Formats: sequence, C-alpha cells, structure tokens
Amino acid sequence: MIYNEILEKARTCIGDYCKACNECNGRACKNKIPGPGAKGVGDVAIRNYDKWKEIRINMDTLVENKEVDTSVQLFNQKFKYPIFAGPVGAVNLHYGDKYDDMQYNDILVSSCAKHGILAFTGDGTNPEVIKAGAEAIKKENGMGILTIKPWNYETILEKMKYVKQSNAIAVAMDIDAAGLPILKNMTPPAGSKSVEQLKQIIEASDKPFIVKGIMTVQGALKAKQAGASAIVVSNHGGRVLDQCLSTAEVLKDIAFAVGNDVKIFVDGGIRSGGDIFKALAMGADGVLIARPFVTALYGGAEEGIQTYIDKIGNELKETMEMCGAHSLDEINGDMILIPW
Repeated sequence: MIYNEILEKARTCIGDYCKACNECNGRACKNKIPGPGAKGVGDVAIRNYDKWKEIRINMDTLVENKEVDTSVQLFNQKFKYPIFAGPVGAVNLHYGDKYDDMQYNDILVSSCAKHGILAFTGDGTNPEVIKAGAEAIKKENGMGILTIKPWNYETILEKMKYVKQSNAIAVAMDIDAAGLPILKNMTPPAGSKSVEQLKQIIEASDKPFIVKGIMTVQGALKAKQAGASAIVVSNHGGRVLDQCLSTAEVLKDIAFAVGNDVKIFVDGGIRSGGDIFKALAMGADGVLIARPFVTALYGGAEEGIQTYIDKIGNELKETMEMCGAHSLDEINGDMILIPW
C-alpha cells in the first residue's frame, strides 16, 4: 500500500469526526470531542502543528558521503527509529466502531514491534482496556509501554499488576489526563499528583517510569526529583487545556534544564521526518506520534502501520543525509533555525 491509499481507505471506516486528512494538522477536527479535536476553541492542536513548521532546517551536503544510522538505544533496547506510537483511548468513541480499544492495541503493539519501534497503549475506566494492552505487550515479549492514567493510588497499584504481568520495558503515566472528563469527581479522587505522591507511584512500579504531560521547566524538574526515568513534553494534543503553548515552544528550555539525567520525549503535531529531526536537534531523545497511527491502522491494519513507519522513517533519514548527520548523536541545534 502507499500512504494515500491508506488515507482513502481510512475515510470509509474512521467515523464521523476524524477526516483522515492528508496531513493531520488539527484544522478539520478542531474542537470536536468526541473525536480527535482539541479542547475549547481547538487552537492548541493547530498550534502544535504550526510551530514545528515554523522551525527551519539548515541544509549542508559538504560532508562525507556515508551511510546514515537512524537507530536509537533506549531502555536497554535498540530501535530502528526514535519514534513511538502514542497511547490512544476510547477509539470506538472517537474514531468509529471498526475497532475497540482491545483490538486496536493488539494490532498496534504487534505491528510496531515487528517493524522496529514501540507502541504505548492507553488506559480507561474499563479495566479490560489496560488488561488487553498488557496481554498484547506480553505476546511481544514486553516490547511496548503501558500507560496508566493518574487514578487514586489504590487503583494505580491494581493496574500495576498488569504492567508487571506484561513484562513491558517501561510504564508511563499521562499526568495531564487530570484534565479529562473521565477523571473528574471520582471517589477516591483522581488527577494531579504532588512530587511525593508521584515518587511513591514510581517506587511501586519497579520499572523505568515515564511521566507524560510535562510543559514547563518546573514540571520537568519535579518529575526528575520524583525519580522519573523519562518525561514526555506533551499537552495531550490540546485535549486537556485550551490556550496552551505548543510543545515545540517549550521543548528546548526543558531539555536544557533536565540535562542527560532523564530521557526526553515530545509529542504534539509531529507529522514528518523533518519534524522528528527538529525535535532531536532541540534536545529530545525520541518522539511520540498518536493521531496519524490511528489513521494508518484504520486504513490498513498492520500494513498501514508499516507503511506509515517507513514513510516517516525514510523522511528522517533523508533529512539527516541532507544536513550531514550520520547518526542521531550528530544531530544538533546548529542544524535548525528557531524563529522565536
């Protein structure tokens, strides 16, 4: 399959909200929730996309002509690309009824593992969602990352059992999900965590712990203080708070403040290999991409996932070739121009 064929097929089965656009920029869905849109007026998902495009790439081909290596070593594993499929929940609500969360995660985890990258799986009020994600990751010998929402501590401990059963290489918590309706008014209370509460959760996980939803230097330093192995610079795709800055606007300062002690990932509007290159040049160790993986899966299942991975992976490789970076370690801030 070619990518345009995947999009055309996705449009026949992805529901009423997502338009499976040629490039997912947040404009067609804007503030459609249910659906893939952002909160409020819907400007944050759009801003995420636009700000990556404002950053320009400095081309330089007066370099040695040799093979480019796009691989990355993370969590004691080597991956073909520094790309992760981000967690998505309630797919049948937001993207139509072709798949439920269990079916979606099963296809996503196996397809990503087979083609050299990792998938994050989602979480929800239905306990079968995280259970199915754990089973999908276990089938792939732990090649996946379970995401747990910031429930109360007792619920988190229950869900940690599935994490351990899956043998997942890491576990994540999308702290910014505190802004989602499913966590409102729960008893016991769910939502934001103090540094001490997060530290307690991390200590109970017994695995590398990724804190997703960091948008400030202060937040990054607090996650580091709590013992996080990695953070994801993320505003939840604009779905939890209107009028946020984009992830591109805050990444560089966060990466500088955190240093090399914590791995740094970023998501939000990253749609091409060029965008991935920019994120790495700003200090990220890898990127998460969510909505386009949904489109790829709905449009072609495993073949759609493979096609999409190949597409953005090749774009990253070509960008590196044209900028004189032969490995990810050679990508640096001089290779991009940030206009702010």
